[in-house]
Amino acid sequence: MQPYERRSRGGQAVLPANPPLSGLPETTNGTLLGGQIAYHQFRQGYRTGLEPVLMAALVPARPGERVLEAGCGAGAGLLCLTARIHGLTATGVELDPETAALVRANLILNERTGVEIVHGDISDAPAMFRNRAPGFEHRFDHVFANPPWHRVDTTPSPESKRDRARRAGKDTCQKWIATLASLLRQKGSLTLALPTSRLAEALAVCERVRIGSTEIVPLWAHREEEARIILVRGRLGGNAGSRILPGLVLHQPNGSFTPEAEAILRAGHPLFPNAFRKACPAPVPPPLT
Repeated sequence: MQPYERRSRGGQAVLPANPPLSGLPETTNGTLLGGQIAYHQFRQGYRTGLEPVLMAALVPARPGERVLEAGCGAGAGLLCLTARIHGLTATGVELDPETAALVRANLILNERTGVEIVHGDISDAPAMFRNRAPGFEHRFDHVFANPPWHRVDTTPSPESKRDRARRAGKDTCQKWIATLASLLRQKGSLTLALPTSRLAEALAVCERVRIGSTEIVPLWAHREEEARIILVRGRLGGNAGSRILPGLVLHQPNGSFTPEAEAILRAGHPLFPNAFRKACPAPVPPPLT
């Protein structure tokens, strides 16, 4: 596939718009979801992995709902989610001004409407949204994020954008989850992509900010390997305990994607779409003896 040759679900080539890229660092041109999405990203610095695509597949949104992605990067997650579910009102928050400009260009390139990009720190988002015009709805049905998680005592990346996107402070995970929970409507969903080393911390914070009914999705690079990345999905005000869903094996022994991974990464299928909608009553305590 040639650069910018975006294709519809039927396989027809779609002529893209011309995004404003002048003044930005050099970019590379690629596609997402088997060519359904044309995608720019910076040649140097943070490069998009599989996490935002898989995370977007787990967001249980429906047409007409409001969604927010924190730290949206070049927009892979927002683009994949809005390709799968039409009619969303979406917002992305991005700290780096050049990356915020790039995601806006990617939205133009793919003719996305109803998506707003806010340049700023996610920790300031509640105040930013509350200070908008009277009547502006600052709560969302779904929020999702792949927070920075590299420890402060690790070797910094020579690329400032990459380092800023990945490096976490002592309480970064706690602040992100608490902030995102504050932006949710009651019973709205929070979806996160995290390293397994952060799972215990994330679940503890979720419980503290009333994110319950959490579902944990392990991502295995290959069968019989430990999962290093997980997805976590929970509900504000959810009363059920945590549960582990079957998870997803990404690669076959020859290095190609498994059919299950292909369905999500190439065809844009959702990941466990029905699990979140099922009623999960809180466990009944045993009678006192």
